[in-house]
Amino acid sequence: MATGLNIIEAQNIYKTYRSRSVVVEALKGVSLSVATGEMVAIMGPSGCGKTTLLNCISGLDAVDEGEVVIDHKSLKGMSDDALSEYRAKSMGFVFQAFNLLPVLSARENVELPLVLAGVKADAAREKAMEKLRQVGLVDWADHNPNELSGGQIQRVAIARALANDPAIVWADEPTGNLDSENTVQIMDLLCDLNESQGQTFVLVTHTPEVGSRTHRIVNMRDGLIESSAHMGS
Repeated sequence: MATGLNIIEAQNIYKTYRSRSVVVEALKGVSLSVATGEMVAIMGPSGCGKTTLLNCISGLDAVDEGEVVIDHKSLKGMSDDALSEYRAKSMGFVFQAFNLLPVLSARENVELPLVLAGVKADAAREKAMEKLRQVGLVDWADHNPNELSGGQIQRVAIARALANDPAIVWADEPTGNLDSENTVQIMDLLCDLNESQGQTFVLVTHTPEVGSRTHRIVNMRDGLIESSAHMGS
């Protein structure tokens, strides 16, 4: 594990969701640090705040109180546009639902964040093929998502998340829609990328087998971090 200084620092963050009749205190003063190059799993029962924590520390959602600092930059002072640009250039996202565009080929799906970031067409195509090679899907580059298996679709989603060579990859239930065999293969891939590229991975998962492959498990309950344990310690 090639860790260095902390790339993620969340200090005493609170998040409450309000509707007309319901108030949900999703985060109740959570502090979390993640080292550069670390792979961390956030675990806990449904409704404990796992996804809210991921969304808040990645800047997808604003915190009500507290501060989130990513690579020495406070998210609090960033405008929406600056935050969107920062996420696009420095972060990658993998979701349970894959979120690929069905009308685009695997290559075109991976190209999309590059094109949106202003990369020229030829360079975007070359980079997309490089990332598909990393996840073992070069031969499927011209296939649409409906022609791929669940495991292959998630590999395309991972390639897309890696397109801009992000410092941090956030993954919300990345194996949630996969069978046990594909779960092992996807975790083999993520662990290999983490080790070979030195990228930081923060995963939300309910699967113990996934958590056991990471460097550290952070257990949540009722909007708080209950424990944090390094694997093998």
